[in-house]
Amino acid sequence: MATIGRREQEILTAIVETYISTGEPVGSRTLARRNSEGLSAATIRNVMADLAEAGLLAQPHTSSGRVPSVDGYRYYAEKLSDHVSLKPDDAQTIQRYFQGVNDVQEFMERTSHVLSLISSGVGVAMTASGPHHKALEHVHFQRLSEQRVLAIVVTRSGVVRDRVLRLPRNVDQDELDLAARYINDNFRGWMLEDVRRELEHRIEQERSECDRLMQSVAQLYQSGALAAKDEGAEVFVEGTANLVRNENNAERLRVLLKTLEEKTRIVELLSSYVDTRQEAVRVIIGPDETLPDLSSFVLIGAPARSGQEILGRLAVIGPTRMDYQHTITAVSYIARLFDKLLNDPE
Repeated sequence: MATIGRREQEILTAIVETYISTGEPVGSRTLARRNSEGLSAATIRNVMADLAEAGLLAQPHTSSGRVPSVDGYRYYAEKLSDHVSLKPDDAQTIQRYFQGVNDVQEFMERTSHVLSLISSGVGVAMTASGPHHKALEHVHFQRLSEQRVLAIVVTRSGVVRDRVLRLPRNVDQDELDLAARYINDNFRGWMLEDVRRELEHRIEQERSECDRLMQSVAQLYQSGALAAKDEGAEVFVEGTANLVRNENNAERLRVLLKTLEEKTRIVELLSSYVDTRQEAVRVIIGPDETLPDLSSFVLIGAPARSGQEILGRLAVIGPTRMDYQHTITAVSYIARLFDKLLNDPE
């Protein structure tokens, strides 16, 4: 990345923000009229020429003004992300959308919606696919009717899974409560896969002297009470209509929409560029290393943490002409809010 002075930074910032606002190449006379230091159009033209030589500006046509290059956007976003803060109105809007949420899945689903609204881009969120969100917190069984039971499994990260089971024999509510207490007392904090393996072992070991409690536990387990609904990451995408409105290149739009339809490609994209070790928001201009089809788009993302656990990733995907400050602050704020809501829901 080129190193430029304060004046060059100010003019580059003015060009980027003017171009984002208008969509038209920016000329030296336009900047001269807006410049608070009273710089002449000739001086600004010289600075623009230096910025172009450094690869930070491009000139679409010989007689036109300048537009930011990919490196120009990168420089702008890098400097911007060091000192941005969220407007009070935006904070209130975000808090209102997440009020009362303390479940990872629901948080991620709402995150994709909120980010699409705030950024006018595509909001993307995904849960972690590793073992981090599969440690058992507790189970609950509720009798629905004869031989039908609702099984609710809550993990340490706040993910709630429920499914209706059909048992081979009728089990009353007292037996279900006893079975839930047995599992909670013995396996709270265990990974679900380890719980399933140990229950299999205990049921087999005690088959000859299986009392009423273990019979109930065996029925619930064998009916799928602790089966994982989805071992992979869950992906939420919202706001593709924003791209249809804002992207003029039909082929580029077609490719991006096709990418967003494929869950595996979104997981690949977020896993590659939203580093779980990063502390701040990351801005990627043209993520072409993993997905060349997205070379003309921007990804602004952050990991979603609960304490030191990484429970997912959230991001905005949009055109290079997006409101960077607004989007960076929103992504950062929601990532921090995720940690706060899961650890201090009150």
